[in-house]
Amino acid sequence: MSAMQPPETYKKQEYNDFGLGEKATSGHYRVLKKDGSFNIHKDNVPFLERLNFFHALVTMSWPRFLLLVGLTYFCTNLLFASIYVGIGTENLTGINGITPFERFTEAFFFSAQTITTLGYGQVAPLGILANVVAAIESMLGLLGFALATGLVYGRFSKPAAKLKYSEHAVVAPYKDINGFMFRVANPHGNQLLEIEAQVSLSILRENSSLRDFYELELERSKVVFLPAVWTIVHPISGDSPFIKFKKQELAMGDIEIIVVIKAFDESFSQSVYSRSSYKFDEIKWGEKFVYLMAHKNGRISVDLSGLSRSETAELNTTS
Repeated sequence: MSAMQPPETYKKQEYNDFGLGEKATSGHYRVLKKDGSFNIHKDNVPFLERLNFFHALVTMSWPRFLLLVGLTYFCTNLLFASIYVGIGTENLTGINGITPFERFTEAFFFSAQTITTLGYGQVAPLGILANVVAAIESMLGLLGFALATGLVYGRFSKPAAKLKYSEHAVVAPYKDINGFMFRVANPHGNQLLEIEAQVSLSILRENSSLRDFYELELERSKVVFLPAVWTIVHPISGDSPFIKFKKQELAMGDIEIIVVIKAFDESFSQSVYSRSSYKFDEIKWGEKFVYLMAHKNGRISVDLSGLSRSETAELNTTS
């Protein structure tokens, strides 16, 4: 029997494809990026169905979010300053500018005071038209800043397990056999409880572009706390794909190790999730991770800068 045709003793999970599908994930590429996002693009989706402003504003980076808020504020004031200039700056008291640019500048800062409902009092609208425009702007300002405040709160209050994974995994000696290992740590100050890990291997079938998925049994799939570093270990025992497939076949099969971690965040009192993956070229064979913990000043110190640091280790030949 070919090693690429798994026998019945394989722990192949027929429905453990994470919803990706064996046909949809065919070919040589990465399904899950290192940052946990999916390498999947949805085509032919109508524009209106793709729109999700709240999700986009909550999940985008802080620099982009602040830039967008700043540009919106600036452009809104430009618009209303143009309206005030268009209806005539003589409808605004306290406008002392002589040149058109000076009058526009004073109208711009009057708009900035109106939209924030600040109102220093130096400039005020005169007449029904200017007052209507100012009233509309102040209402939009109240609604806009309420929305911006909610978005900022949503960004701060959104729970996320921002775990740090080792850049590579290793196949290292484990007891009297070998084990597939990678490390994960929580670099932030929040406390995670009841951390559960699920690890699966995706591999191309022989002479096919379809994929099979195998759940990897772990030495320990759950820990109560994660204050330091957790080395997640898959013992390479008799029914492991790392035994059934030779190293060369794993490379040809374009394997991808998919990692899903669930934890309870004590700060938010909610469950959070984290994802990552390892491809074949991100696995170091015959290496083991170095020890990171030490005793300093009466407490345990963990050097997370060495999370991916490994050293050469001779593999066991009995596995």
